Amino acid sequence: MTENAQQQPPAPDTELPTQYAPAEVEGALYERWVDKGYFAADAKSDKPPYTIVIPPPNVTGSLHLGHAFQHTLMDALTRRKRMQGFEALWLPGMDHAGIATQNKVEQQLAEEGKSRHDLGREEFVERVWQWKEEYGGKILGQMRRLGDGVDWDRERFTMDEGLSKAVLTIFKKLYDDELIYRAERIINWCPRCLTAISDIEVEYQEDDGELVSIKYGEGDETLVVATTRAETMLGDTAVAVHPDDERYQHLIGKRIKLPLTDRSIPVVADTHVDPEFGTGAVKVTPAHDPNDFAIGQRHGLESITVMDERAVITAHGPFQGLDRFEARSAIVAALRSQGRIVAEKRPYVHSVGHCSRCKTTIEPRLSMQWWVKVGPLAKAAGDAVRDGRVKIHPEDMSKRYFDWVDNMHDWCISRQLWWGHRIPVWYGPDGEVVCVGPDEEPPTGEGWRQDTDVLDTWFSSGLWPFSTLGWPEQTEDLRKFYPTDVLLTGHDIIFFWVARMMMFGLYAMDGEVPFKTIALTGLVRDERGKKMSKSFGNVVDPLDWMDKYGSDAVRFTLARGANPGTDVPIGEDWVQASRNFANKIWNATRFALMNGATIEGPLPEPSRMSATDRWILSRLNKTVAEVDAFYEDFQFAKLSDSLYHFAWDEVFDWYVELSKTTFQAGGESAKVSQRVLGEVLDVTLKLLHPIVPFVTDTLWTTLTGGESVVIADWPKDSGFRDDAAEREIESLQSVITEVRRFRADQGLQPGQRVPARLTLDGTALAPHEAAIRQLLRLQPEGDSFSATATLPVAGATVALDLSGTIDVAAERKRLAKDLAAAEKEKAQATAKLGNEAFLAKAPDNVVDKIRGRLAKADEDIARIQAQLDRLPPA
Repeated sequence: MTENAQQQPPAPDTELPTQYAPAEVEGALYERWVDKGYFAADAKSDKPPYTIVIPPPNVTGSLHLGHAFQHTLMDALTRRKRMQGFEALWLPGMDHAGIATQNKVEQQLAEEGKSRHDLGREEFVERVWQWKEEYGGKILGQMRRLGDGVDWDRERFTMDEGLSKAVLTIFKKLYDDELIYRAERIINWCPRCLTAISDIEVEYQEDDGELVSIKYGEGDETLVVATTRAETMLGDTAVAVHPDDERYQHLIGKRIKLPLTDRSIPVVADTHVDPEFGTGAVKVTPAHDPNDFAIGQRHGLESITVMDERAVITAHGPFQGLDRFEARSAIVAALRSQGRIVAEKRPYVHSVGHCSRCKTTIEPRLSMQWWVKVGPLAKAAGDAVRDGRVKIHPEDMSKRYFDWVDNMHDWCISRQLWWGHRIPVWYGPDGEVVCVGPDEEPPTGEGWRQDTDVLDTWFSSGLWPFSTLGWPEQTEDLRKFYPTDVLLTGHDIIFFWVARMMMFGLYAMDGEVPFKTIALTGLVRDERGKKMSKSFGNVVDPLDWMDKYGSDAVRFTLARGANPGTDVPIGEDWVQASRNFANKIWNATRFALMNGATIEGPLPEPSRMSATDRWILSRLNKTVAEVDAFYEDFQFAKLSDSLYHFAWDEVFDWYVELSKTTFQAGGESAKVSQRVLGEVLDVTLKLLHPIVPFVTDTLWTTLTGGESVVIADWPKDSGFRDDAAEREIESLQSVITEVRRFRADQGLQPGQRVPARLTLDGTALAPHEAAIRQLLRLQPEGDSFSATATLPVAGATVALDLSGTIDVAAERKRLAKDLAAAEKEKAQATAKLGNEAFLAKAPDNVVDKIRGRLAKADEDIARIQAQLDRLPPA
């Protein structure tokens, strides 16, 4: 079970404060772990590797509950593997977060009355680096506060020298393999951040807008189109109808007048148009809508851009210079004055994309950008999961992954920012285009210039599993720790990050996967299951809870809610309950130490143990096996629940209580139980350690005298089982539970002593009479004993003399009143459920509620009647 028996540690210091104070323990203890090098991985070690790379938080970020949740689970995985003898590397780092970081510094400059253009590119980038050094990375300190067992010596940053070289290397490789190209396409454009953003950086929300129906053309050659973005009509270059729509056959191929302009535009037939939607005719604006762009490509239509990068109208005429929203109102008013507005609907609620960084409404925009040709990369990423090289957990999340990688569009990787990895392409005076690798000199001379764009942040973070280990150099770390073992992350970034790492890992590492398992978690929500949002006022700072209840309490609460792929509700009451659990562990260990619990020497032979000792060791080994199985299946909620109930219910509430009689009696039995209790606590603290590291290390070192539970051996199931002892103690528990329930029903105080006669002969409970009497506060029967209540349970009989402890007449009167109320409730529920008219009209949930009331009434009647039957006559 434990190697401590062989190690023979020094006698422990059994002094523990009367109360656990996390604030006095956690900070200093974490620094001790780091100083001792417990989290540092050795690439030269002979131990088998186990690697997790942290999903790199933004350099601008701070620890939120989502981080705390995932970090707790990753920490638990690596702490356990370290204890199991693996060379465990949990690699930390940060993402440079292009848009978010540039916005921070631009806000800082705005407060000084400046813009980045006042500084120029080089000076601005230098200013961002200064900001990063001074203000960035706050989250790293907060990770220490949570207890993250990461290897700080290997901390990486996506803009550091090594990772920047990796970015240039893979860009050059993709470019040379014709998997990167430059083209004009429709992209998501943020008029505030002044850059393209990816689909995953667009947040959709329901906005109040307007839907206007506009008449195009004149006389018999008219069509009505509906739009929520009237301002884009200035860039229309066609109207499209379905080729089979009989209503418009006479117009297909003709040109009609575009209102408010001096242009005429063609009517084209395209199968993309749904003839059942609206009028069956749609305006086509190729420069400002992705679907329209595709129609334009198919029909050779002109793309006319009518807005600049700030979403200001550039089309000639009276609307030039207006903001897009101002132009929308002005254009509708002008069309209305010409009688061209056929219908208007306000408000018209529809889904509108917003920039996830600044919340500005996104503008689809035709733009020259750099793209990754994802076809072959995405196929490889799909194949790696299909053929089993990479497992997705839970398995039902695979469908979402395949839906994405099997239908992926080419990826826009360029951003119009100054902070980030600059695209390594130079343009020459005569139209030359040269891509420069990391070890190559860029072309120089008059007229040569570098592309001004930087790469999408997801481009560099897509290299994270191998760039952080030294790639493109063939480092010891890369050889030892790649591929990584587990990627643990939220199911919400399968598309943004997981798929990109799969594509780049397989491509750069010659078909070797970046991780063996993708373990997907849900998202943290409030206690009502509602998404946490500043606008809802339900966002919680986990640091506040850590201050109040300790980091272990926050960690245990999060782990206990972590069912694979399922969202995690969390409330302060649950954190408080976890704090109570930590206190329970503390107090139980104090009791054990004060009563001589020890890990010195081997465990006694089972023949020397009591049934209680054999029972708890049997349950302990089953718990070890159960926890191991749950870890392998990423069932953090189940393993946490298993440990909670074993520790609190079985060890602290039963074994510790049952052992008190043994310890008081002393002798050989007490020595055996002291060793068993020490063993149980040693193993239980080890099992709990990956989830609640601080309190367990403090208690374990005190109990064992060992250096730290961080580097202790993970418990193994010894195979010891004693089903007979488990049945015996279950019978004992039944007796104690039943008598306690009866005492409570009779209104007896917990400490009130009652004369009792125990008939245990012929049962397995005979050796436990002293424990039963002590736990139930039962006195010897005495000469004047009169059995006023008899409880047969588990083959034994407990007769109680209540004559001097309760007013039987008053108790019968109280119970009779409760019985009458329960019978009335039953009659009412029965009547409603027997009413066919009611059942025909009532909603299912109402009927179910009444059925529940009937079941509860039946239970109450049975319980109260049993209490009355047990009472002596009045």
